[in-house]
Amino acid sequence: MSEKTKDLRDAAPDVPWHVLRDGRRIPQLGFGTYPMDDAQAEELIPEAVWRGYRLIDTAVNYGNERGVGQGVRYSEVPREELFLASKIPGRDQGADSVRRSLEGTLERLGTDYLDLYLIHWPNPVTDRYVPTWREMLRAREEGLVRSVGVSNFLPEHLLRLERETGEMPVVNQVELHPQYQQEALRRFHEEHRILTQAWSPLGRKTDLLQNEWLAEIARRQGRTPAQVVLRWHVQSGIVPIPKSSDTGRMAENIDVFDWELTDEQMERLRMMHTGISGSGFDPAVHEEQ
Repeated sequence: MSEKTKDLRDAAPDVPWHVLRDGRRIPQLGFGTYPMDDAQAEELIPEAVWRGYRLIDTAVNYGNERGVGQGVRYSEVPREELFLASKIPGRDQGADSVRRSLEGTLERLGTDYLDLYLIHWPNPVTDRYVPTWREMLRAREEGLVRSVGVSNFLPEHLLRLERETGEMPVVNQVELHPQYQQEALRRFHEEHRILTQAWSPLGRKTDLLQNEWLAEIARRQGRTPAQVVLRWHVQSGIVPIPKSSDTGRMAENIDVFDWELTDEQMERLRMMHTGISGSGFDPAVHEEQ
């Protein structure tokens, strides 16, 4: 291990963990990998791990699972200390193709199991998410995945999973940030003990980080606007998964656990909600390939 690596690991913060409904643990903040390619992931994942990230989030459709796996190996951190999550794409949904897709993910990542496996989108028109879910539950029973969840699901999709299979996901990863707070969905999650994960937690394709209220809170806290937003997520019980290719911002993004926003600041951030999605994708109609 190089001196640089040792210094970074010694200085890295300890990220607290949540306990999921199935009894397994998940870090309270993760590292996103979209839209990295394999080469970028291979270079950046070790940097993220050395700076304290333990939850690494990828997907088949990101096209970087092989690079993520290589980066994890380069980090020299034991596999059992990491939390690897990936997602099955729309084209691989269905009883006959889940196992093949999962085995491909495991091969590319170079691991025997996933800590979390998600359905990437419900694809309600194609309507194969229920048999896909059943196959994921079987994969969990076989030890190929530890926990199973979904991404971009609406309450109607979640309720159908419970009605037809007897089990809801432990995680739903959705677009979420102060301008798009998904309050009704989060209340549903709380009622059913589903952990909310946030993709695009810093409001990609929005002007969130230029907000004047946010800038004022950041000045008062002696932090960056991005740190304030990520602290809002953590303090709200949401697991954000920010992505950064800049090692300085990687370090800033994870430095959100030894300080707090005041009740007034949390309320000010709550008032930033506009209900406008940065991505424009509607899970009720979006069909991912």
